[in-house]
Amino acid sequence: MTRPNSSHTGKRRKNRARVDAIPALSAEQRAACEAAIGYAFKDEKLLDRSMTHRSAAQGKSAEWSNERLEFLGDRVLGLVIVEALMVRFPTAREGELAPRLNAVVSREACAVVGAELGFGTFLIVDKAERANGGATKASLLANAAEAVIGAIYLDGGLAKAEKFVLRHWAGLLRANAEAPRDPKSALQEWAQGEGLPTPNYRHVGRSGPDHAPVFTTTVEVDGHEPVSATGPSKQHAEREAARAMLATIPGANS
Repeated sequence: MTRPNSSHTGKRRKNRARVDAIPALSAEQRAACEAAIGYAFKDEKLLDRSMTHRSAAQGKSAEWSNERLEFLGDRVLGLVIVEALMVRFPTAREGELAPRLNAVVSREACAVVGAELGFGTFLIVDKAERANGGATKASLLANAAEAVIGAIYLDGGLAKAEKFVLRHWAGLLRANAEAPRDPKSALQEWAQGEGLPTPNYRHVGRSGPDHAPVFTTTVEVDGHEPVSATGPSKQHAEREAARAMLATIPGANS
């Protein structure tokens, strides 16, 4: 009976260990990331996971990537911001609070926070994703910002997560003290004022992976060329299409 070559067996074991290694920040990166966040994790693996993009999860995105933490963090962020808005605007109606909430918790807002905290420096992505600028993509920065909220919530509870959100979303809350005008409502009001039918929205496409879809919507207004726009949800794409249409109509935004 032929015995396996021990050196080959050892190499296979090393390779298997290398492939199955859970993505993690270095001690220096972890310390710098915690300093930027303003929170020290009891369970450091939660911070590592919050910074791990699915491209580096080696096919184990549910176990190792930040997607589940992002899902949780999105809900915690919404809860904290809703409460903050209700405190700041005690007499505002739901219709006045909703556009403020949408602006403050939007993907764009989360990407701004992620960029300000330097998450692009800490994101764990594979070589292909990094070569494509993945570490600086707004979508990945937004994912990381929400994932960090989820990680802090699991590690330290709601009070710690709330403290993080109120500190780093403070500027966005101040910037949205005035309720932003919803572009779909603005376009509809303009059309009605001109005696035109209600603008028609058509969802014409979807691309991207399941965790980060991109929807394309076209808006049609009588007498004007159709305008298309994209967004991470159908509702967002509709708003962006309406905004783009308004930009083509002289005086419509006045």
